[in-house]
Amino acid sequence: MAGFKTQSFILAVVLAVIFAAWTYLFFQYFQMTQQPMSSMWMPPSELLAWRFTDFALVYLMWAVMMAAMMLPSAIPMILAFAKVCKRQHPAPYKLTYLFISAYLGVWLLFSSALALLQWQMHGLSWLSPMMDNQNKASAVGILFLAGIYQFMPIKNACLQHCKTPMGFLLNEWQQGATGAFSMGVKHGAYCVGCCWAQMLIMFVVGVMNLPGMALITLLIIAEKFLPLQAPLICKTVGLAFLAWGVFLLTV
Repeated sequence: MAGFKTQSFILAVVLAVIFAAWTYLFFQYFQMTQQPMSSMWMPPSELLAWRFTDFALVYLMWAVMMAAMMLPSAIPMILAFAKVCKRQHPAPYKLTYLFISAYLGVWLLFSSALALLQWQMHGLSWLSPMMDNQNKASAVGILFLAGIYQFMPIKNACLQHCKTPMGFLLNEWQQGATGAFSMGVKHGAYCVGCCWAQMLIMFVVGVMNLPGMALITLLIIAEKFLPLQAPLICKTVGLAFLAWGVFLLTV
């Protein structure tokens, strides 16, 4: 019963973070779609015109987006970690929060790369001031990249780790706070290896496209949760991305 209470409380905290992240994104999306352009902040089109505040706002947007999109798919791993931790350590909350923080930290680091990539794409005029894609070649290239990556062995290997929480914990378990943090970093790295190309698709559908975020989140959840073999899921999604890219070429 105590273990169940531990997992329930941790789940409630994770769900609260997810809800807060999606609420922030919805607020940003509402502002962009409802307010006049003259009254809202937009990323500068010139590379040299970017200031620290512009980088900070773009980074914050991506960081919150990564938390909103990736934490839901990590819930089984987090709960499995809390369950095992409860059996072996008197302070499971502390270690579980360390695990979660390390996992999110990897995605926050990846958010820096996405913010820098967006900066370059604005400079190339591939993104509009509203952060929508306005360059067909870049959109097709991203879709082909994401589609081809789905067929690569590293994608399959990373997804396999994400689909088997107990297998990951049995093979990677380390004791103590340092171990919890190290495991969180390792799981985050596997998740980035699994999903980084799918995150780039936000540059295709529009960086602040809320329905697009939701669909990609559901896709990531489906990849990890569906009771299908990882290679089959990877190839099916890859074919869908490639078909989407071919479709854009023809319109």
